[in-house]
Amino acid sequence: MSRMTAGEAIVDTLIRHDVDTVFGLPGVQTYGLFDALAQRSNQIRLINARHEQGAAYMALGYAKGSGGRPGVCTVVPGPGVLNAAGALCTAYGVNAPVICLTGQVPTQYFGIGKGHLHELPDQLATLKSFLKWAGRSEHPAMAAEMVARAFQEALSGRTGPVAVETFWDHFTQEAEITPADPKPLYPVPQPDPVLIDEAVKLILSARKPMIFVGGGAVKAGPIIQALAEHLGCPVGAHRAGLGVLDADHPLAVTLAQGWPLWAETDLLIGIGTRLEGPGWRWGGLPGGRKMIRIDIDPAEMRRTRSDVSLVTDASLGAAALLQALGSNRTPNRAADIAAARAEIAPKIDAVQPHTDYLRALRKVMPADSFIMDEVCQAGFTATFSYPIHRPGGFVTLGYPGTLGAGFPIALGVKVANPDKPVVSLSGDGGFLFAGSELATAVQHGIGLVTILYNNSAYGNVQRDQRRLFSGRDHGSALRNPDFQAYAAAFGVKSWRVTSPDQLASAAADAIAEPGPTLIEVMTDINTEASPWPLLVPARP
Repeated sequence: MSRMTAGEAIVDTLIRHDVDTVFGLPGVQTYGLFDALAQRSNQIRLINARHEQGAAYMALGYAKGSGGRPGVCTVVPGPGVLNAAGALCTAYGVNAPVICLTGQVPTQYFGIGKGHLHELPDQLATLKSFLKWAGRSEHPAMAAEMVARAFQEALSGRTGPVAVETFWDHFTQEAEITPADPKPLYPVPQPDPVLIDEAVKLILSARKPMIFVGGGAVKAGPIIQALAEHLGCPVGAHRAGLGVLDADHPLAVTLAQGWPLWAETDLLIGIGTRLEGPGWRWGGLPGGRKMIRIDIDPAEMRRTRSDVSLVTDASLGAAALLQALGSNRTPNRAADIAAARAEIAPKIDAVQPHTDYLRALRKVMPADSFIMDEVCQAGFTATFSYPIHRPGGFVTLGYPGTLGAGFPIALGVKVANPDKPVVSLSGDGGFLFAGSELATAVQHGIGLVTILYNNSAYGNVQRDQRRLFSGRDHGSALRNPDFQAYAAAFGVKSWRVTSPDQLASAAADAIAEPGPTLIEVMTDINTEASPWPLLVPARP
């Protein structure tokens, strides 16, 4: 045991869990934690954001960009927690292991509702309502143990965000504390051999199976590729699953390319996915199709029922299927896949100008780079126009669709990958949600390339309004600042481009810059083609 404050115990626990970066901004309730970070600043880097949402989004990006190492953020209680809530909800949606460390009112004021600074009625219950797990350190001696438990919960099974709250006065109160090393993760369920046999029977009775992968399959790429090649079947992906199979692989299809194959698909094998693509974008699973699911989260099996539900890790499940299949195979669908790609290619070509801009960008981006999507026309189009060549290379907001999150998340991705190019795609509307974090990027030398598409509108909203309400739009037109002057005010080098060739040139120059950069792409909402017919082809 060692005599430490709760703040010192928390920082010691972070170091024991190999944390090298914390994103946050100090407030009076967490002064003791920040002083402890200062004392260990040679071991943990602090990136002080300009807003709690930015700190939490950066932690999310760090987690996704690092291949699953936890991202850690710290915010003050009450409004700080609520400011970070959008990012933490997004982390839940994309299964990012984010550790949020927050404060609480002093112990003598806790639970009596006297309106102490930043008090939030039952903050812990609020956190538990949208996180994977949340806990409270009730005594300085508990602080290390609670943080170690938070890591265990965040990283076991289906990874996700967690939080620990600590009382204001405990951060600076000493106690005899036992240091907390990493706890073992909860055991991964092994594939049920009876269910594996049932799954193999379904596979061998199928004529045209399809595998569909999501974020839960990112670490299972090689074995999924082996399974797909053994079966000769397509591997579909949307957003988080892009790159599980290299886009250049003849069996890989995006959501757009997979749609022509769907009508004749008689068996779906979902691996680590909510099945958003087949489940509703393609119109669901009627018509006698069979389904096998592999997912580590048993709750997923209740949300979308299947004929065989394998609750296990993606790699273990796919490996068990491949082994049980032996030499048995299904008819190869390579010709079907090539035909589907050819059918969709002209439709992808027609999504202009964004397809051409994204293709120009892809030509100058290395294979090991990252691209971050956003709730904007370019972000939607990137899911089928920007080939991804490795797992995790496409970082996404997922189903939460938190407008404005892409830029700060991408900052976190870049912090985790200082030697790899990282590009953020942003619309002019969403970018200003967290545009002030350009200051953070400059202060800490975060060399993110931000591509900002400027059409003076919440483009997706405006198009929908006009389509659905007799050409009327309301509240979706924007008056923007001069983004070149905006970038210059932060000391950020920037470009304004009007063609794909200009974008490619500017992106190549931006990648070579040591600090953050911004490329403004001028577009016109009135001439932009909608990507949605390719994203929801079954829309009524």
